[in-house]
Amino acid sequence: MLKRASWAVVWMLLLAGCGADYGVDQHGQKVAADALDKRWLVVNYWAEWCGPCRQEVSELSTLAKQLGSTNVRVIGVNFDNLQGDELLKSSQAMGIGYTVLAANPAEHFGFPESEGLPITYLVDPEGKVREQLLGQQTAAGLKAALKAVGALQR
Repeated sequence: MLKRASWAVVWMLLLAGCGADYGVDQHGQKVAADALDKRWLVVNYWAEWCGPCRQEVSELSTLAKQLGSTNVRVIGVNFDNLQGDELLKSSQAMGIGYTVLAANPAEHFGFPESEGLPITYLVDPEGKVREQLLGQQTAAGLKAALKAVGALQR
């Protein structure tokens, strides 16, 4: 009986570890929890039909490059819930050079429902939403917002 209970505990722990990942990105590559957890995140929702989204992608790509080795990651999420090849094609058409999650992380982070685009959330290393920014953002504006919440040194 003890042996059976021990295996049950091991199995539950293994399953719990599997659930922590963020699914796959636009290339179908697994996005492991350790790639995003305990980091500041700039999570941007976009759609190909959204004019301001199309314009802000280059700013977000610039920001992602500027943040390089910091503890901040830029993440995209398609508002229309595109998957697989559709997500890849749309991401490429938009010129997105950063990770786009195929699975919507809204429930994981407790993002409020939004009907407007683009929308960007700043999430702290504990997974708490620190800022909700509605409308088109710039790299400079996002860096200032990240400094204001303590994600970057002033």
